[in-house]
Amino acid sequence: MTFTIIGRCRRTGRLGVGIATYSLAVGSYCPRVKHDVAALSNQAFVNPPLGPIAMDLLEDGTAPEDVLDDLETLDPLLRFRQIGIVGRFGAAACWSGGDCRPYAGHEIGDGYVAMGNALAGHRVVEAIGAAFRENEDEDLDERLMRAIEAGRDAGGQATADGERMAERSAALHVAQPDMAETIDLRVDVHDTAVEELRRAFDAYKPYVAHYLWRSLDPATLPPQDAWAAERGLPV
Repeated sequence: MTFTIIGRCRRTGRLGVGIATYSLAVGSYCPRVKHDVAALSNQAFVNPPLGPIAMDLLEDGTAPEDVLDDLETLDPLLRFRQIGIVGRFGAAACWSGGDCRPYAGHEIGDGYVAMGNALAGHRVVEAIGAAFRENEDEDLDERLMRAIEAGRDAGGQATADGERMAERSAALHVAQPDMAETIDLRVDVHDTAVEELRRAFDAYKPYVAHYLWRSLDPATLPPQDAWAAERGLPV
């Protein structure tokens, strides 16, 4: 009962994941991102150890498609899982197991995977992929955020009876060459988690420049409240 966008920015090479679900604290166990290696999500009837195993294989140079083959040999219950991967050069692969809750499916495009399970229909996946493609001029974090908002607006998750399910947790993770610039935001418990993630993202992103300055040149760094006030930001 999750919908996800995994993507790579062709302009910068950055990798990231946006994800939302009815389950709680999704950011702690589904998405994984490592700069210059890969971005992935391991979801549905999630088996958390598969994420680190997959990332280690990718770091060793295993192609995303081959990683999925390796995981199938390691996990006899992979038919209950959904796993998407985008590698450092944009190669993408996805597995949607036949025993995931319907609707479950995915779309693989140029440098991205849009996927989900227990969805209102394939239209959710299509909306996620379209939003990612159509905002190519935006920064990767904004593209991922818009993609999960599009998935929500297209119907998001649904019960077997077709009843809409709320997104109670969500996460946005974009790795950067400098850790001070990394976006790693999580909403663990909220009635409207995608909206709350957007609020947190819009509030946090303007401060990234200050945090990078703090990391690289602390001797000249102005106090955060003064820096923010000069830019009209909340303090």
